[in-house]
Amino acid sequence: MDLFEPLRYPFMQDALLVGCVIAAMCAVLSCFLILKGWSLMGDAISHAVLPGIVIAYLAGLPLALGAFASGLTCAIGTGFIKQHSRIKEDTVMGVVFTGMFAFGLVLFSRTHSDLHLDHILFGNILGIAREQRIESYLLGGGILAIVALLRRDFLLICFDPAQARVLGIRERFLNYLLLSLLSLAIVVALKAVGIILVVAMLIAPGCIAHLWTDRFDRMLMIATASAVGSTVTGIFISFHIEGSTGACIVLTQALVFTASLLFAPKYGIYGVARRRGGA
Repeated sequence: MDLFEPLRYPFMQDALLVGCVIAAMCAVLSCFLILKGWSLMGDAISHAVLPGIVIAYLAGLPLALGAFASGLTCAIGTGFIKQHSRIKEDTVMGVVFTGMFAFGLVLFSRTHSDLHLDHILFGNILGIAREQRIESYLLGGGILAIVALLRRDFLLICFDPAQARVLGIRERFLNYLLLSLLSLAIVVALKAVGIILVVAMLIAPGCIAHLWTDRFDRMLMIATASAVGSTVTGIFISFHIEGSTGACIVLTQALVFTASLLFAPKYGIYGVARRRGGA
């Protein structure tokens, strides 16, 4: 069996390039979501984009625009309800995103279209059109550039919002900007892994890196390396076993997380036990 046979096919080369861009984008955002405690927010927004996709289709608008608007509505609505009620944020997110996802399913079931729900739910990275690839490169690169430019401010509002306010940093604006970038990243990643699996790409890399280091710059590098490596490996595996590409990518990330949980020298289970035994 030729392990590198996928590289002979242009559609596999395109899938690898798009997958690496999406993986790097999700990995960088994942680090901030883990530190901010917004892991469930990624899950909520990813499910909440469905009604926006259907409404955009009915209105003849770009599907990405509808998905972004719907995801941002979920994020802003969650924050508004949390600020004006006694309900905790995780509970609000659970109600909002399940409600929007259910609304999207109802709209989809009542709409006669050429849209395939399987592609929306599970993605189709091997079938991304040229226009969608260019869109992924531009949006993914733009998100990475903004995060790189504002990473210190984002880091401060994640660790110490009070100190950020003292220093005159616009915490609320940065929070909404981060939510906007998250919504946009989900729209981009939907094409690769779909609504259901995109949350794994936004959580697993940050979790993996968090087990290896306390330093944020190293966390970003480890998260990106693990995400890109898992994406490339998952695409190769899916080609050889003829399995779902998105699922293979996420399963590879899950295996990397399991190995890190057990063997990471900083906070892995055996690493911690070894240090305690040697103390």
